Amino acid sequence: MTPVAVECEVCVVGGGPAGVMAGLLLARAGVSVVVLEKHADFLRDFRGDTVHPSTLDVLGRLGLGAAVERLPHRKVREASMTFADGTYRIGDLTRLRSAHRYLALVPQWDLLEMLASHAASFPTFTLLRSHEVVDLVREGGRVVGAVASGPAGDRITVRAGLTIGADGRHSVIRQRLGLAVTEFGAPMDVLWFRVERRRDDDAGLRAFVGAGRMFICIDRGEYWQVAGVIPRGGYRQVVAAGLDAFRSSFATIVDDLADRAAEIVDWDQIKVLTVQVNRARRWHTPGALLIGDAAHAMSPIGGVGINLAVQDAVAAVRLLAAPLLAGSLGEADLEQVRRRRWLPTVGTQLGQRLIQRAVIGRVLGAPQRLDAPLPVRVIGRSPMLQGLMGRLIGVGIRPEQVGPGPRVDVQRAEDPQADGPQAEDLRE
Repeated sequence: MTPVAVECEVCVVGGGPAGVMAGLLLARAGVSVVVLEKHADFLRDFRGDTVHPSTLDVLGRLGLGAAVERLPHRKVREASMTFADGTYRIGDLTRLRSAHRYLALVPQWDLLEMLASHAASFPTFTLLRSHEVVDLVREGGRVVGAVASGPAGDRITVRAGLTIGADGRHSVIRQRLGLAVTEFGAPMDVLWFRVERRRDDDAGLRAFVGAGRMFICIDRGEYWQVAGVIPRGGYRQVVAAGLDAFRSSFATIVDDLADRAAEIVDWDQIKVLTVQVNRARRWHTPGALLIGDAAHAMSPIGGVGINLAVQDAVAAVRLLAAPLLAGSLGEADLEQVRRRRWLPTVGTQLGQRLIQRAVIGRVLGAPQRLDAPLPVRVIGRSPMLQGLMGRLIGVGIRPEQVGPGPRVDVQRAEDPQADGPQAEDLRE
């Protein structure tokens, strides 16, 4: 089989929120872009699906507000935590000065399909599914593209002036570039599972705290998506204690949903997320840039992962589109992206680490159900602090603005669902 090669201005590796958004915005700016996604579709269970007001604002500016509304979703306007001494509201988004005063819980695969479909309306966008990147192409000490393995085992070389690594916390691009990562650690892992949601259940985002464990219940309309927070590395001990003990723990701590515990009948229903909090010390080398989880893995605290990734993509395209089109892109341009996104990344991770120590660590080390820690009690008594927490969660530090409008916006009438103008040629 003859290897296939294609040229473009930007090769994006990874079809998650950072990668697809970067591809859409680059194509919108008139930059030719190929996005390589290793899976055939975006359907992965228990992917992050908390879309914050800052991201909803970006989507609105792109004219996608109505499309988001058509996706299956739930709106969450506040967050609460329940301890032995009561329930405390810890975040209020209704006080935001924003068009979107809520979190939208949207299945990530639906969001990504919508973004990819919109991106396909630009003739400079190509999405290649089932193409796993296995290596980078280098010339003269510079990255000039990537090599991907296709669905039939064929090899495709995508040559590009810039390669963006948006391939997640286990980034192949970061490994190939040899970029070091600073690990900050986390005191917990997360067990994801589902239980039925009934019409008379309370709505929203709720956290329940018990002896050495926490359960966060996310309202997904037809079911509760539950995150069981356990001590780091503790999954084997949980399994060794038995499924009955796990069900009993859930029923005791989340007493509102105690009758749903019987729905947990097999360990296969429970997926383990090993929590990472880290960031790359450098985000770029000549010809390559990291964004999203490839540059900085976030804790699930606050559900900010999607939103930091999208903000990275927005900033990167706004700063890089002009030099890309002018053919003058250099390392100084890539460093601008890192500097622009450094404060939001460091600030958000610092906040997450403080919460891990002040709240999560204390909860997981408690031998019995405990009262709310002082910071939670203070926030729970102050509507102003609840609003501030809502802003920190929903808007974050330094929200990004979408760059100038599209240079091209041509709907391909012959096949609006096609991957892109080059995709058919690449698959021959």
